[in-house]
Amino acid sequence: MELENDTRISEFLLLGFSEEPELQTFLFGLFLSMYLVTILGNLLIIVAVSSDSHLHTPMYFFLANLSFVDICFTSTTIPKMLVNIQTQRKVITYDSCIMQMYFFILFIVLDNFLLTVMAYDRFVAICHPLHYMVTMNPWFCGLLVLVSWIMTVLYSLLQTLMVLQLSFCTEVEIPHFFCELCQMIQLACSDTFLNNMVMYFAAILLGGGPIAGILYSYFKIVSSIHRISSAEGKYKAFSTCVSHLLVVSLFYCSSLGVYLSSAAPQSSHASAVASVMYTVVTPMLNPFIYSLRNRDIKRALNVFFKGKPLKDFF
Repeated sequence: MELENDTRISEFLLLGFSEEPELQTFLFGLFLSMYLVTILGNLLIIVAVSSDSHLHTPMYFFLANLSFVDICFTSTTIPKMLVNIQTQRKVITYDSCIMQMYFFILFIVLDNFLLTVMAYDRFVAICHPLHYMVTMNPWFCGLLVLVSWIMTVLYSLLQTLMVLQLSFCTEVEIPHFFCELCQMIQLACSDTFLNNMVMYFAAILLGGGPIAGILYSYFKIVSSIHRISSAEGKYKAFSTCVSHLLVVSLFYCSSLGVYLSSAAPQSSHASAVASVMYTVVTPMLNPFIYSLRNRDIKRALNVFFKGKPLKDFF
C-alpha cells in the first residue's frame, strides 16, 4: 500500500491560461462559443453526408469521419476546462487525467491519419481517375479507416500504460489546460528515458510518415495537373484539393507552433496558448473550410432542412 501511495497521487492541478478573476468570464464565454460552433459545424457535415446519397463517395466518407473525430477531439479537453473555469477549481483526478491523455492521443493521431488517407484519395482521383472507383471501393475505404483506428488505439494504449508506470512524488501542477503527454512525462520524478524514446520515435514514425505521404501525394498531384492542357481542367482538378490543403496546412502549422513554443524558455503559457490552435481552432474551422465553397454540401443541407436557406439556421 505504501508503494502505491508513493507512485500514484490522487490529483493534478490544471493551471490553464490565467488566474485573474476578471478574465474567467471572458474565457468561459469564448471557449464555450468555440466549442458549440465546433460541434454544430461538424454535426452539419455528418448530417449532410449521411442524408444525401450523392455524397456517398470516398471523399465525403472520409470527411464525415474527420468531422466525427474532430467532435471527439474537442470534447476530450474543452468540457473539463469549462467546468474548471466555472467552478474556479483547477483539480483533475489522476484517473481522469490518464483517461483524458489517452483519448487526446487517440484522436489527434487519428486526425493525422485521416488527413493522410484523404490526401491519398485525392491522389488516386487526379492521377488515376479511370481506376478511381475500382481502387477506392467501399470495402477499401472502410479498411483504411479501420486500420487507422486500430493503430491509434494501440499507440494510445501503449503511451498510457507507460505513463502509468511513472511515479509522481507530490501533487503536481500541469501548466496547461489539459493533461498532455509531454507535460506528464516532464512532471514525473522517476526515470522517463524509455518514455521519451518511445515518444520521439512515435513522432518520427506517426508524424513524419503521414507528412511524407501527404507531400508525396501532392507532388504527384501537381505533376498530373501540370500535364493538363486546358486552364479550366487544371482549375477544376486543383479546386478539389484546396479545402484539404488548407486543413492540412492549418493542422500541421499549428502543431509545429506548439512544439516551437514548447522549446522556447519560459514556454509553459505560450505552449498552452499555441495548443488552442490545433485543439480548438482547427476543428472549429474545418467544417467552414470544407463547406463554404462546396455546392454539394450546401445542397445536401438545404434538402435536409426542406429547402430552407442555410442562413436561417445560423
